[in-house]
Amino acid sequence: MLTAIIDYESGNLHSAHKAFERMARETDAGQVVVTADADVVARADRLVLPGDGAFPSCMAALKGKSGIYAAMVEAVKHKGRPFLGICVGMQLMASWGREYEDTEGLDWISGEVTKITPADPALKVPHMGWNDLVIDHPHPVFNGIATGDHTYFVHSFHMVVAKPAERLAHVDYAGDVTAVIGRDTMLGMQFHPEKSQTTGLKMIANFLNWRP
Repeated sequence: MLTAIIDYESGNLHSAHKAFERMARETDAGQVVVTADADVVARADRLVLPGDGAFPSCMAALKGKSGIYAAMVEAVKHKGRPFLGICVGMQLMASWGREYEDTEGLDWISGEVTKITPADPALKVPHMGWNDLVIDHPHPVFNGIATGDHTYFVHSFHMVVAKPAERLAHVDYAGDVTAVIGRDTMLGMQFHPEKSQTTGLKMIANFLNWRP
């Protein structure tokens, strides 16, 4: 079993690699590699797309990496390989990003990425720090996880999901903020599971052992 963390120079790869490698080792889930090689992406059993930065630049970087974008789309959309997007990697799954300029996303989850606007003006943007998950729909990625478990966020934009069934969890930040999305073999987490201690590591292990 091979899990590929996609390197398109737009993510915090070191900490993600260490966390996924640790949980793969602890749960006998095979090998984890960081790769910018389209051939490795194409043959991987599951894919992870991290992301830090702005939506337009991350999408441009992903499409600019030789062959990676096409290999990822083929693996996920046509071969049904399990996929996890993290932070901006999750946001790229949307139909549109509205950060700085309108940018087409992967359109794997219907919706758009817009700026967080808390109803309480005292709350700062970016939404940074720990927040409690509210699970909206059951999913194997939540095995051993409950509403109230907390994860670590750093973001100014969030995904507004068009279909409620595809928002699996949210958090309250003076208004709902999407935390986990998913359908079919695709998952996305707005928070950083690799920085979310016990809860995040458990969700990483669940993804690595998920059999859609």
